[in-house]
Amino acid sequence: MPSIASQNKLADKGNTLLPTLAGAKTVRPNNVISDGPYTEIKEFISGYIVIRTDTIEEAVEIAKSNPIFKIGGNIEVREVLKRD
Repeated sequence: MPSIASQNKLADKGNTLLPTLAGAKTVRPNNVISDGPYTEIKEFISGYIVIRTDTIEEAVEIAKSNPIFKIGGNIEVREVLKRD
């Protein structure tokens, strides 16, 4: 499959999110702050990209070719609500 950029589908190349306790805080209601990202789950978000597609099904097809699967990762495909 051609690269996302060569298909003119890449809207934002995103960033890698550092999986360290010092690199994140979680803010909850009533000003409760805890160290680290998503401390209540085993998995963590390692990064993100934003792609431009007409349907979520098209985004899923693009996600299927991601090399993250070779190391046991997974991908969550989400629609983004654009705010003006």
